[in-house]
Amino acid sequence: MAQRAGSADLPLHGGRVPKWLGDRMTKLGAVITEAIVHHYGRDEFLRRLAHPFWFQSFGAVMGMDWHSSGITTSVLGALKRGLTPLSGELGLHVCGGRGAQSRRTPDELAAIGNRVGIDGISLARTSRLVAKVDSAALQDGFDLYLHGFIVADDGKWVVVQQGMNGDNRQARRYHWLSEGLESFVNSPHAAIEGRSQGNIVNLADKRAERSRAGQLDLLATLGPDRIVREAVALAFSPAKPTPLPDQMLLPHLIMPAHHDVREKDVNMKRLHGNLAAAADRGPEDFEQLLLVPGVGARTVQALAMVAEVVHGAPYRFSDPARFSIAHGGKDRHPFPVPLKVYDETIKVMKSAVHKGRLGREEELEALKRLDDQSRQLERYVTGPDLKEIVAGEFRRSLEWGGRSVFGWEGEER
Repeated sequence: MAQRAGSADLPLHGGRVPKWLGDRMTKLGAVITEAIVHHYGRDEFLRRLAHPFWFQSFGAVMGMDWHSSGITTSVLGALKRGLTPLSGELGLHVCGGRGAQSRRTPDELAAIGNRVGIDGISLARTSRLVAKVDSAALQDGFDLYLHGFIVADDGKWVVVQQGMNGDNRQARRYHWLSEGLESFVNSPHAAIEGRSQGNIVNLADKRAERSRAGQLDLLATLGPDRIVREAVALAFSPAKPTPLPDQMLLPHLIMPAHHDVREKDVNMKRLHGNLAAAADRGPEDFEQLLLVPGVGARTVQALAMVAEVVHGAPYRFSDPARFSIAHGGKDRHPFPVPLKVYDETIKVMKSAVHKGRLGREEELEALKRLDDQSRQLERYVTGPDLKEIVAGEFRRSLEWGGRSVFGWEGEER
């Protein structure tokens, strides 16, 4: 997975995650993490958190607003709640959060260092430095308000932090990964996620090395008072400023402003592959599971997308909207969260991971086959269009325990 993973646009959304969804996100986020660590190890889980497309898909499969800035806060919060009780087993620790929680990150890291035997003081310094780079060295019009720091027992870490531009109603997410990081000021980001806002001041770009050195030289020779006078004079000068060189271009995912999931947001071949794999593998690989009351073909469809979050290659997350088809969205887009399906997904994943820890890999391997089959079938299968799929979900929403921030389906609103 490349260190620079790309970028995306995130509409700025307010509101809170309701407890009925937050509790389920905590459980599903933790069990997906356990499955990834079980199959691929802690390092791979950190790499995935540093990949913005995967991160957005991870939040979408958990029922959050598929395209909004709220995914960042809710995913980090769910992981902090879900992984803290498992930190001794997994060797992963989630620190920080939004607002006041972000400012407590250095103290949390120091305490973890004392507990597990890593250099918590150095990690606390890293936390402060990363925040300073994205708030001072990188001046792009976004004010930081969220800082999440995930660290492993061996000292490897990933940082996910987010800034907002209230005037433009946009958010920008920044991803850092310790693996391969050589400098905090020479192009250190694993990814920066956000819409281009024109020329920005990025002193953390490796091409700004001469600029950084020149600033230090100016400070030493002129002093701060002289620099301030010169800056004021330049600000009122009628001369046109010299245009800055274009910033390094990263492939970026544009997260649209529209709330509804549209067919252009989804790779339909992949979605049809997911659905066809569920229909094909489900009766064979989940025979015993399907005999359990409440577990049916719809749950296996959701599992096909959860399996891809666990096993999928980076290129498969270019359409995060597709993963909202697993468990809907809290705001009824693309459809209300089917709580009965969601709860069965958690149940199946917990059973698979628990048995995997005991050396019984049958259920985990069945999930992997489900993902493998999706990729094979998407080459040639076809299926209904997205509107038809979503309409079918709405028709059965009451039966599947559909719920949103507006209430239960079937209730008068």
